[in-house]
Amino acid sequence: MTKRPDEIALLAESGKLLADVFAHLDQLNLIGMSTMQVNDLVDSFIVNELEARPASKGQYGYAYALNSSRNDVVCHGIPSAAEILQSGDIVNFDITLEKNGYIADSSKTYLVGDVSPQAKRLVQVTYEALWKGIQAVRPGARLGDVGHAIERHARKNGYSVVREYCGHGIGREMHEEPQVLHWGQPQTGLMLREGMVFTIEPMLNQGRPNVRTEKDGWAVVTRDRQLSAQFEHTVAVTKDGVQVLTLRRGEAVPN
Repeated sequence: MTKRPDEIALLAESGKLLADVFAHLDQLNLIGMSTMQVNDLVDSFIVNELEARPASKGQYGYAYALNSSRNDVVCHGIPSAAEILQSGDIVNFDITLEKNGYIADSSKTYLVGDVSPQAKRLVQVTYEALWKGIQAVRPGARLGDVGHAIERHARKNGYSVVREYCGHGIGREMHEEPQVLHWGQPQTGLMLREGMVFTIEPMLNQGRPNVRTEKDGWAVVTRDRQLSAQFEHTVAVTKDGVQVLTLRRGEAVPN
């Protein structure tokens, strides 16, 4: 589960390129775009501009460069030419990128146009929860510390944490050990050590945590049809803390 310094350097290179993909998305006016248009732009940017590979394409039979999860879709939403983004939507784009054999994984929930205060608050608290988890990462800490920090922040703000899906180790393969739960008890679980690389990717729901999978076999939605938001970064455990390998330029870290 641990990576050599040269491997972490290659993962950081992939992470930097993936951050560039999100910087490219940040410039788009998403209103009126289909989620398939966004997918195609991301695919082209990764391949033609960054000379890298969309790592989710072909993984487990999946055909696209990203997952697009809109409003009550928790994760694994499939892009579609018929799904048009409208003012008031929130949409998560989950993107993976492989360069030189190493994979980075990150996601961001976007506010489309004029979004309700309730939706904005959910998105903001989810982003904060991600960073609560990241800030718990250091050698000697345990995975339960990471999950506990996320769940405590979510519950304090009146939200629930989806339990069916979790973060994961990452490197040459998309999904490696360990599994990184977004809830837990302090001082429990696997002890973190320098060189571990994994994703933290909490999904917070407005309502209950219960989810179900749609008939397409991919999209996961909230059972109560209330909103869900997600953010994700790939991180490495360092000698004295944590390095966020997919950190975006100018990204402000919450207190």
